[in-house]
Amino acid sequence: MSEQHCPDAPPAPGEPASVRVRLDLAYDGGAFHGWARQPGLDSVQGALEDGLERILRRPVRTVVAGRTDAGVHARGQVVHLDLAETEWAGLTRGRPGLEPATSLTRRLGGVLSGWGGAVVVHGARRAPAGFDARFSALWREYEYRIDDVPAARDPRTRGFTHWHGAALDDRLMALEADAVLGLHDFLSFCRPRAGATTIREVQHLEVRRDEDGVVRVRIRADAFCHNMVRAMVGALLQVGEGVREPGWLAHRVARPARDSEVRLAPPGGLTLLAVGYPDEAEELRRRAEGTRAKRTL
Repeated sequence: MSEQHCPDAPPAPGEPASVRVRLDLAYDGGAFHGWARQPGLDSVQGALEDGLERILRRPVRTVVAGRTDAGVHARGQVVHLDLAETEWAGLTRGRPGLEPATSLTRRLGGVLSGWGGAVVVHGARRAPAGFDARFSALWREYEYRIDDVPAARDPRTRGFTHWHGAALDDRLMALEADAVLGLHDFLSFCRPRAGATTIREVQHLEVRRDEDGVVRVRIRADAFCHNMVRAMVGALLQVGEGVREPGWLAHRVARPARDSEVRLAPPGGLTLLAVGYPDEAEELRRRAEGTRAKRTL
């Protein structure tokens, strides 16, 4: 996540006042080459920003809570953008009783309909002072779905469920998950970016098998570095199918190293479920300032 943004900077002399807008959206990652805009490739950011440009008749830059890889889905993604006060008010096109937020949600639904339902904006709202979709977030929560029982597979869910080829010991995976809880250097499970830290705090990690036989891995952290969730799920899969001995994840956390021992779980089973934020405006600002500071152990 490399976006750099200074929230709530005062407008330059002569510029109109700015309105920060929060968008909540969901998307089918199978239709895109990831969140981030890339030349010549379909992306969620590209689809959204192109839609906003059609509505506002100018390029619009968005900041996202968490950039997802190609093939990864989202049910609770959050984005912010900045509009002039006049642009915000003008979204209603003078219709009495119509709120700008409602109008923007409806109009985005119209311009994004060309993607066949792959992107849905659930709502727009005027964000409180200090809000930053990326830096104000307290946590992100993902879920990874795994089906290791061929006889019970449901083709209707194959787009967001990984069909695993070996039987898994979900109870062993659940015990293994405890090893990664807390604040650690997750270099063993990350693809580091230049100048960025791999220190993160995993707040919750649960592995359970549902009544329908699907294994769900749900993980919440203050933030995730590149490939972190898929690498951790991949490591759990290796222990669950007996390729690695119990305690292997604890060993990887205790001795962080970037190597080829951890394999990435396929992207299609992963969904960003939700992003959490503080309730108060001042807490949003403080959280954004604190998140920008590079963490150490």
